[in-house]
Amino acid sequence: MNRLHPRIRVVWAGQAAVFAAIVGGIALAADRFLVDLPVWAAPAVFVVVLLIGVGLAAARYRIWRYEVRDDALYLERGVFTRVRTVVPFVRIQHVDSSRGPLERLLGLANTVVYTAGSRGADVMVPGLTPTGADDLRERLKRLAIRAEGDDAV
Repeated sequence: MNRLHPRIRVVWAGQAAVFAAIVGGIALAADRFLVDLPVWAAPAVFVVVLLIGVGLAAARYRIWRYEVRDDALYLERGVFTRVRTVVPFVRIQHVDSSRGPLERLLGLANTVVYTAGSRGADVMVPGLTPTGADDLRERLKRLAIRAEGDDAV
């Protein structure tokens, strides 16, 4: 099984920091306008939420795996609930590579696999190098084209 690039932890920790700032801001606003909280309450909320988020980012990185086998793309992820996903090549509709601002800054990219089926039936492999994301996209595209005549089940 393949692991994600270690810098994805920075992306996930950055997302946790933004979330912690929002929650800390809500605690500060509650202190100012709704209830009288101790002066340390809003910073404490920020720090606790940030520590939990960074811890979850580290745990998420340790668990996340993917593998391209002969028949399908296999994914394993999840901290509290382990999710194992199998994407048969015959179900792949199209594959994209994407890079958000933070990913571009850190030299990372994502590969998004869209599948036939219900709405939102897509999976993403985050934390790849741009070359790795492009290689994965092209490999999955070739395997999906080759599997086109096969039965999906």
